[in-house]
Amino acid sequence: MQYEVEKLASENAIVGEGPVWVPDEQILYWTDIQGGRFWRYDPATGVNEQIHDGDFVAGVAVNEPGGLAVGTWEGVKLWRSDDDWSWLHHGEVDGQPIKLNDVIAGPDGSFIGGSGHLDKCAVFRFHLDGRAEVIDEGLGLCNGMGFSPDLGTFYSTDSVAGEIYAWDRDTATGDIRNRRVFASVESSVGIPDGMTVDAEGYVWCAVWYGGMVVRFDPDGKEERRVEIPAAQTSSAMFGGKDLDELYVTTASFGSDGTLSGMEPPGFELSTYRGGDLFRVKLDVQGKPEFNTRFALG
Repeated sequence: MQYEVEKLASENAIVGEGPVWVPDEQILYWTDIQGGRFWRYDPATGVNEQIHDGDFVAGVAVNEPGGLAVGTWEGVKLWRSDDDWSWLHHGEVDGQPIKLNDVIAGPDGSFIGGSGHLDKCAVFRFHLDGRAEVIDEGLGLCNGMGFSPDLGTFYSTDSVAGEIYAWDRDTATGDIRNRRVFASVESSVGIPDGMTVDAEGYVWCAVWYGGMVVRFDPDGKEERRVEIPAAQTSSAMFGGKDLDELYVTTASFGSDGTLSGMEPPGFELSTYRGGDLFRVKLDVQGKPEFNTRFALG
């Protein structure tokens, strides 16, 4: 199936990531992890406003009492502006550095993040009472996260392993355990990266080097592909008034000829990699993301 893909913003993001749609405001936040920037995109005006410059930001979530919960390479911040913020967690959790590579707000208002070290990555949960815990560890490179519509399953990607994992989630306590492989992406296709989950429980995963977003059914079988005119598709998020528009981030990383060592066989170095924000109109609806509920300091 062919889809009309619209380019919304050309920011030359090194690693565009972390798109989050805010239904109350009808706007989208998205980040450039390695560029130390993030933006507020308003589809009503078409304006993509840069609102942060500095920290390497993996992603954000709206914090209901005010501001944003922001996951960085040094920890988690409660952010209202670059001149008004405070640390929620900084440094390490149980010996694991909080160098976050992707984040998501949990149904209970907590914050979940995965790290990116390429050696000993972990998934963290930051609780509202100030506690922080390691949910799982020993991963290669933590990426996209999501929840099933019934909230009984948590998903996350290990890009190095080329796998999307599913964990059981206790809907009463929010505890996450029992990791298993949900779906795999062949290295010849690309690397699984950021993701989102739609209202029917299907997982949409951006495939870095693949120039596409793949939709997997609840059993982990590929259902469709949406091609994007940039090889390094990095994440996806549903937005729009009816949550039937897929916003897709892309990354320019490597456009100077730099190799990661993870390129699929036959990958053309001259291929356009990305750095832009795209949107695709679909016949599928997403579901709203959750907000964090951390008390203001």
